[in-house]
Amino acid sequence: IRPSDATETAEAWRAALLHRNAPVALLLTRQKMPVLDRTTLASAEGLQQGAYILADAEGPTPDVILIATGSEVHVALAAREMLAADGIGARVVSMPSWELFEAQPADYKESVLPTSVTARLAIEAGVTLGWERYVGTQGDVIG
Repeated sequence: IRPSDATETAEAWRAALLHRNAPVALLLTRQKMPVLDRTTLASAEGLQQGAYILADAEGPTPDVILIATGSEVHVALAAREMLAADGIGARVVSMPSWELFEAQPADYKESVLPTSVTARLAIEAGVTLGWERYVGTQGDVIG
């Protein structure tokens, strides 16, 4: 589980304690990351599902979905603001755990990553391998 801030880290600990069938690793950043303002963003409890909509675009459907994990969530949020200034609606999805997300029902996964939105970008500081399953053939990965 790769949390984005201290609040997600607390939720990651909770997820680890609840997950008793296999080992769980918490992958924490070395950088000092600011705590995200949860009064304007979604609750970190969404981490329990592996991925959740942290910040949504204005309007019914986003133009692009930015998927990030760990410290890159902060980059995705900054990009969302820049895109909004250009009239592009971006949804930011925090995805700290592929495994927890894959365990969710199909309707939940579709609500977070709707197949109708093919413009997707995953932001990953490390290895980009594997993100193609979430960005699809028309998306991209920065890493």
